Amino acid sequence: MFELIKKWDQDLFMFLNNLGAEQYDVFWLYITKIETWIPLFIFLTLLIFHYYKIKKGILLFGFVLLTFAITLLITDSTKEFVSRLRPNNVKVFSDLIRILQEPETYSFFSGHASSSFAITTFVVLALRKHSKWIYLVYVWPVIFTISRIYVGVHYPSDIVAGSLVGILMAYIFFELFKKANDKMNLLYS
Repeated sequence: MFELIKKWDQDLFMFLNNLGAEQYDVFWLYITKIETWIPLFIFLTLLIFHYYKIKKGILLFGFVLLTFAITLLITDSTKEFVSRLRPNNVKVFSDLIRILQEPETYSFFSGHASSSFAITTFVVLALRKHSKWIYLVYVWPVIFTISRIYVGVHYPSDIVAGSLVGILMAYIFFELFKKANDKMNLLYS
């Protein structure tokens, strides 16, 4: 059964990766870089401090950073433990797929997916009562993670698993934030 799922994952990866066209390579290479999204991070940080003010904003921002850091730690540990080669490093795929990047680290699960969904979900949980438009932020992790298939470095299962881990981490750390916020309210009331 596991081999069948693995085969489906590889087949789906090859199908999606080969949908790419050379004229869009520059776009996807730009999208897949974390630096591309710095204006979004600045905007989200400003929203946090706008709605939560200074003290609570600092606490919330600290929890966003903590969520990100722990998610990356879990991601990197899992990659080392599972040791799944990225598609771009599998020799039998080299003539069958489009490879635009060639990282040497392991594949399962995607750090782009886990971290982007963790940050996004945490921020959405924090700001959903303040803005109905905050859900649009999910456009970022969706296209950010799709780019990883396009550039040839992640299987769909890497993306799905990373996304689920990121969402789970966001919910856990948002609950911890709420408890810390409640304690802070008791101290300053």
